[in-house]
Amino acid sequence: MLERTNIETKLIRARSNRISEAAILKQVQNIFSETDTERKKIRHTLSEATEITKEITNTFNVDLLQAKQIYHLTDIEKLCVTYRLRFLDAHYFKGDFPEEAISKIRHLEKEHQTQLVSLKIVAPAKLLKLENADDPLLFAPMGNDYFYLIHKWGNDLHPLRKWLMWPYKTFENLVLTIFVISILLTYITPMQLFIHTVAMQEYVLMFLFMFKAVAGIVLFYGFAKGKNFTTAIWRSKYYNA
Repeated sequence: MLERTNIETKLIRARSNRISEAAILKQVQNIFSETDTERKKIRHTLSEATEITKEITNTFNVDLLQAKQIYHLTDIEKLCVTYRLRFLDAHYFKGDFPEEAISKIRHLEKEHQTQLVSLKIVAPAKLLKLENADDPLLFAPMGNDYFYLIHKWGNDLHPLRKWLMWPYKTFENLVLTIFVISILLTYITPMQLFIHTVAMQEYVLMFLFMFKAVAGIVLFYGFAKGKNFTTAIWRSKYYNA
């Protein structure tokens, strides 16, 4: 019944709220005024991490760039924090890069007469370790925290992912979620089974008990799994973060 979430659309909306396409293309222009074997080479670039390419940015012909494909790091961060995604080097991706993505990379390389290196990818953490059916976004760094979107593939995210991941964004979100869950558990608890005369005091005590119980379970799970908040791990290369 609910429409699945297209994270490329959400990323476009986040950027549009910050800056127009014409303005971002002008900014980038100011900043950057300056075969089978080839496809295998591209796949090698995508899958291999080398010290040489980690900090390299790509040189583009500004006149050939599409403004709608250019995103700033702040736009990507907002998307990752909202949907609990990771933004990492492409070699961390454990799925198969589709032929269409390889073709788009090769087309960009021919069009801009360059070799794209140090590519980045946005995807859920589990997709960076296991094959899955969510939708990654492949970027090429342009320098000055700007990234060029090359290709998106796979299925859209679950329509409720934004709300399911909301408690993990910050510590405040988590506390509020525990508070609400505790109220709901207190409300559905049959107090008459424990005491004949139920007053507000009993409900307050039950709420405090529920709050401590839920908080204890969450803390135990968090420490056991080594989890952290999304604002802290959106660029982390560690799976158990």
